[in-house]
Amino acid sequence: MTGGGVLNINKPSGWTSHDVVARVRGLLKVKKAGHAGTLDPQATGVLPVCFGKGTKVAEYLMATEKEYRAVMRLGEETDTEDATGRSIRRCDRVNLSDAAIQEALGSFVGTYDQLPPLYSAVKVGGVPLYKAARAGLEVQRERRSVTIRRIEFEKRTGSDVWFTVACGKGTYIRTLCADVGKALSVGAHLFSLCRTRVGIFRLEDSIELSDLKRGVLDGSWPERVYSLARVLSHFSEVSVAGPWEERVCHGVPIPLSQCAALGTLPEASGAPSLVRVCGLRGGLLAIAKVSEDLSLGPCLRIEKVLVDPQDQGVQPVS
Repeated sequence: MTGGGVLNINKPSGWTSHDVVARVRGLLKVKKAGHAGTLDPQATGVLPVCFGKGTKVAEYLMATEKEYRAVMRLGEETDTEDATGRSIRRCDRVNLSDAAIQEALGSFVGTYDQLPPLYSAVKVGGVPLYKAARAGLEVQRERRSVTIRRIEFEKRTGSDVWFTVACGKGTYIRTLCADVGKALSVGAHLFSLCRTRVGIFRLEDSIELSDLKRGVLDGSWPERVYSLARVLSHFSEVSVAGPWEERVCHGVPIPLSQCAALGTLPEASGAPSLVRVCGLRGGLLAIAKVSEDLSLGPCLRIEKVLVDPQDQGVQPVS
């Protein structure tokens, strides 16, 4: 059995992200598992599920770009901003051209301040907004900056608009739909959603839970596991050897002069950038930031160790 990694699960509609994680945990009989980015129950598509040592990299996967295919229904607002909610306003006549809709969608490309939906997992004072909403509590929500890199209008059928969007961390597509509806003065909500990509994980490469079950039964499931090195392949790589390997595994900062880099490393004087640190044999040891230290000069400051120092070793992960 593999010591851990990430599975690219195609989440079915009607399942919570937690439901999927629980199912994977049960099938693989592992204690540690988690997902890298919540999908609402009615949404489908890519849900990276980390298990074992893979749970250590979940936060880095959540920070990667995501792509969605959405259907927006014009002319109706709901209290949840999607099709599961209660209708709160209707516009009987949606007399809009495709060009006007495309222009409204395009106006949200870039960075804008988005107000998290009232029914969401965003916490205010340690309490998820959806719990406060269900309790009838008034909660002051703060707008958050989100980045939309690309929106493409696909087609329109009556009041339903199909579009794709590529966006950064923390973007709510249902809120985007609601905001587009406001910009068009007719209201809108998210009717359906499929996540087609999270970083390197693509929908066409995903696995159904039923296929995972069959893989567990016939022993083939490890073939579908993404190694930690693979999911972090977008980071620059450095390698260390000898006693520096053990120091990395204990979180000790390493002078860049003691590292061998593959490719170009980010400047220590710039914004902190993550790199993956590998041992002499190529196995992944840790994630670090290139930074400047008064005594060491340019160095790697270890952010997260991915191996157990007691495994010396050293036994790097793949």
